[in-house]
Amino acid sequence: MNYTDYFENTLRDLKDEGNYRVFADLERHRGAFPKATNRGDENREVTIWCSNDYLGMGQHPDVIAAMHDTLDQVGAGAGGTRNISGTTHQHVMLEAELADLHRKEAALLFTSGYVSNWAALGTLAAKIPDCLVLSDALNHASMIEGIRHSKAERKIWRHNDLAHLEELLAAQPLSRPKLIAFESVYSMDGDIAPIAEICDLADRYNAMTYLDEVHAVGLYGPRGGGIAEREGLMDRIDVIEGTLGKAYGVIGGYIAASSALCDFVRSFASGFIFTTALPPAVAAGANASVRHLKSSNAERRAHKDKVAEVRARLDDIGIPHITNPSHIIPVMVGDPVKCKYLSDVLMADHGIYIQPINYPTVPKGTERLRITPSPVHSAEDIDNLISALETLWAKCQLARLPLAAQ
Repeated sequence: MNYTDYFENTLRDLKDEGNYRVFADLERHRGAFPKATNRGDENREVTIWCSNDYLGMGQHPDVIAAMHDTLDQVGAGAGGTRNISGTTHQHVMLEAELADLHRKEAALLFTSGYVSNWAALGTLAAKIPDCLVLSDALNHASMIEGIRHSKAERKIWRHNDLAHLEELLAAQPLSRPKLIAFESVYSMDGDIAPIAEICDLADRYNAMTYLDEVHAVGLYGPRGGGIAEREGLMDRIDVIEGTLGKAYGVIGGYIAASSALCDFVRSFASGFIFTTALPPAVAAGANASVRHLKSSNAERRAHKDKVAEVRARLDDIGIPHITNPSHIIPVMVGDPVKCKYLSDVLMADHGIYIQPINYPTVPKGTERLRITPSPVHSAEDIDNLISALETLWAKCQLARLPLAAQ
C-alpha cells in the first residue's frame, strides 16, 4: 500500500463531499468577545456566532484575575498526575465548588469533558459486574467511546423514546446492574431529555442514571447547575457529568456523585490516573466562573433574551431553524456543499464566523449552521447576522418557511 496516496485520496473524497473540515485561525479580543481576528493570508475582523463559550465567561474579569493571580502565586503547570504531586489546592477547591453546585457529596476533575465521559463511563461499566449500559441513540462521541471501551453489554434506545427505554429495561432481570446514560441538552438539535421520566424508569427497574449536562451547566437552574437543577431532579441522578469548557469559559471536565462513586472512579479510571492534572491557574479560573454564576443570574437572563431575539428575527425572514426549548439554534441547510459555502462567504464577505456542521457530526441531509447567541452579542451584531443570512439564502436558492406558517 502507498500510505500517502491512501491518506490523500481519502481526504480528497472528504473535500468533494463537502465534509472536509477547515479550522479558522482565530485570535479572540480580550474584553471584546465575540469579536476576534481571523488570521490568514488576509487578516479580517470577525464576529463569532458559534462559540460554546455561551456566556462569554472566558473574558470575564473575575476569571481572568483568578488565573493571573494563581499563575503569579504558583507558576504554570500542575507538575504531574493527581497521584504524583499534581493535586494542588486549586484542584481541591474546585472539586468542592462543583460538588456543592450539584448538591453531591463529591466531585472529580478531569482534563476535559470528553475525558470525563470516556473515563467515568468506561470505568463504571467495566467494573460493575455484568453491567448493562442503556445509551441514548444521540449520545456524544465521548460517551459512546467510553461505553465501547468498557466492553460491557450495551443497548441503544431510540432518542428520548421512553417506551423503547422501558422495553429494553423490562427485558432484563430486575437484579441485573444497569446504567442509563443520556444527556440533558443535545448539542446539535438543542432538544432536552425527559429527565424525570427517565429517573422514574430507573427507579422502577433498579438502574443507575448517568446524565451529561455539558451544554446545560452554567446556563440553566438558579445557580447554573443545569437542567436537573432547574427541574429539581439533581438528587435523583447518580452521576452528573459536566464541563468547564463551555458556559464556564475555561477547560476541564468533571463528574459529581457520591463520595464512594467518585473515589471508585478516581481509583480505577486510567484516563484519570495517568493524565497530568489541569494547570492550577485553569482550575482557579474555572472556580471563579462557577462561583460567579452560582450567585449571578444576569448572564443567564440576558442570554435567554438574545436567543429569543435571534429566533424571532430568523422567523421574520423565513429562515428554517429547529424549534427547541434550549439556547442552541440549528439553522437547517440540508446540503454539505452549500453549508460549507455559506460558512465561507459569511466569513469572507460579512465578517461572521459560523462553522458548518456536516456529516459525520450530523446525519447526511441535515447539514446546518449551528448558531449560539450570547449575552455579549450586540443589536448591531444581530442585525448583521440576519441581513447576511437573508442575502445568502436568496443567493443559494435555499428554501424558506412560508411566513404565514410561522
